[in-house]
Amino acid sequence: MRVDAALAKLLGLSRTMVAELAEAGDIRVDGRTVGKSDRLIADTWLDVTLPEPPKSLEPKEELIEGMDILYADEDVIALNKPVGVAAHPTVGWEGPTVLGGLAAAGFRISTSGPPERKGIVQRLDVGTSGVMVVAASERGYSVLKRAFRDRTVTKTYHALVQGHPDPLTGTIDAPIGRHPSAGWRFAVTTDGKPSITHYETIEAFREATLLDVHLETGRTHQIRVHFSSLHHPCCGDPMYGSDPNLNQRLGLTRQWLHAVRLGFEHPADGHYMEVESPYPPDLQHALDVLRA
Repeated sequence: MRVDAALAKLLGLSRTMVAELAEAGDIRVDGRTVGKSDRLIADTWLDVTLPEPPKSLEPKEELIEGMDILYADEDVIALNKPVGVAAHPTVGWEGPTVLGGLAAAGFRISTSGPPERKGIVQRLDVGTSGVMVVAASERGYSVLKRAFRDRTVTKTYHALVQGHPDPLTGTIDAPIGRHPSAGWRFAVTTDGKPSITHYETIEAFREATLLDVHLETGRTHQIRVHFSSLHHPCCGDPMYGSDPNLNQRLGLTRQWLHAVRLGFEHPADGHYMEVESPYPPDLQHALDVLRA
C-alpha cells in the first residue's frame, strides 16, 4: 500500500496529516525517509514520529510580581498589568498570564467566554503595561464586553514618542492592516481596518514628546503603528523604527507605552468610574533621564 493510505489505516490519521509527517521527514522505512506516495513493503521496519499532542491552554497559576489589584468587587477586577505578562494563554506563549496570576491570588473569575479566556473583556499587548479590567461575574462579563464592543469605555494611554508631532494636538485617522512584507507586524494600509487615534502633548523634551492618547478604535499595535507612520515611533520600540541609541540612553528594553486610565460604567448600577495605573519604574526612569 501507499504510505499515506497505509498509515491512515494503521494509525487512524487523516491522509493530510500523514502527508505533513512525510514532508517533515518523520516517516522512515528501514531507516530511510519515505514520501507519502512511496510503497510499504512487507518485512520492513516502519518508524513514525508523531507530533506532540496539543498543549492545554489552561492558565498556569503563579503569583506575578508587580501585578497589583487597583480595584475589585463582585463584578469587576481592575489590575496593573506588568510588562511581559499576557492577558490569557495562547498557543506558543509559555510566560505568565493575567488569568493565572489572578487564580493564584485567589480571585474568582467569570466563567463566561472561551475556556482559555474566561472573564477577559479586553487585552493589552505583552509588551505594554498598565490598567486592565477583568470580569469577576457573568453580569460583569456581559456588560463590560458590550461596553468595549460599543466603544463606550474611555481608554487613555501615555506614550513617549521620538521627536515632536506636528500639530501638538491632533487626530490620526488611518486604516491599519497586516504589513505587506512582515505578517507579524502591522502598518497603515489602504485596505486596512478603520483606525482613529486622538492625542495631546503633555510634555515636550529635546528628543521626545510625552503624549496623552485616546483610542477611538482598538486595533492591534494601533498607537505604535500610527505614530511610526508619522515618523514619531514610540521610544524603545525597534519593531516600529525607534532609535537604538536613544533607547539605550533611556534604558528602555520595550516600547514606552502605558495604559494609564480606564473609564467605564459599573455593571451593577451603571455609575461611572475610572481606574488609574502609575508608571512602572522603567518608564519613569526614561522620563527622569529626559528631564535631567
